[in-house]
Amino acid sequence: MVATDPVDVRLLSLVAEMGRAAVHDIAARLGMDPREVASRLVALSASGLPLLVGVECDPNRLRAALAARPQPGAYAPPAGYPQPYPTPAPGGFAPGVPSGAYSVPSGPYPPPPPSNPVPAQTGPPSNPFPQPMSTWGPPQTASWARGDQPPQDLTVPTARSGPANGARTGTVGATLLTEGLEGERLAIQLVEVVDPADYLFTAAGYRLQDGERSVVVHTELTNRGGVPFQSLPDLYLVLVTPDGRTIAKAPVSLSSRPPHRIGVAPGETAGGHTVYVVPESTVISSVRWSPRPDDQSRTLNWTIES
Repeated sequence: MVATDPVDVRLLSLVAEMGRAAVHDIAARLGMDPREVASRLVALSASGLPLLVGVECDPNRLRAALAARPQPGAYAPPAGYPQPYPTPAPGGFAPGVPSGAYSVPSGPYPPPPPSNPVPAQTGPPSNPFPQPMSTWGPPQTASWARGDQPPQDLTVPTARSGPANGARTGTVGATLLTEGLEGERLAIQLVEVVDPADYLFTAAGYRLQDGERSVVVHTELTNRGGVPFQSLPDLYLVLVTPDGRTIAKAPVSLSSRPPHRIGVAPGETAGGHTVYVVPESTVISSVRWSPRPDDQSRTLNWTIES
């Protein structure tokens, strides 16, 4: 079996280059969600490729986490319905029932409560429930709506809308405040923009085509709240041209400029470098960060002064 999907090809090429790596490390290098990387690797492994997907853990800590999990409550049937009879254990006897005492009652079951027809509602409900959020589609992407319907804003409304402060724009070096999709309080600083960064790109063993140049952007994300930020900090960090065109990051990382890692715990600051490959004549006017491409309320912009 030979992979034909371009994403699978890039994924397998990186795995072949690394030989052995953790799923989250592969996802960070490719700028992908680790859950998508894991599902693709499992599917490719099942297709017959010489690929083994494994898992590793700390046994003691894992056992402790399992022991501390909350116990599920017992199920109580609603009033008016018969209590379930004990299920026979292997050997034909129910647990806790002495031998010879187990029998199926011959009497009729109690009748269920009458099913009265629901009266037709003539007006709006007094306490309408909000529509449930759709979770169809890969997590942390913009494709949460069905393909035959326009995307819907699934952000849960809160008393405070927009970022934690009024300013969402700045210049290189500025720290801007915003919120994540789960209510995380974030402070993001655009530390540096290296343009061109061809010497860094080629020093890492990569080769640029004729008419191309590389750009490296250094950002730092601080989690100022109590909710963990569980995404890749530069997942949707893009370059913007004067005509509004956006340029996504390249699926490469530089040894001299470490990439971002997934997740930032409350109170911590994580930095990383994002690499872009652009046409040599392209002008970069700004850098844009957003938790997802279709969310404008939390978007941050840094203007690059020429």
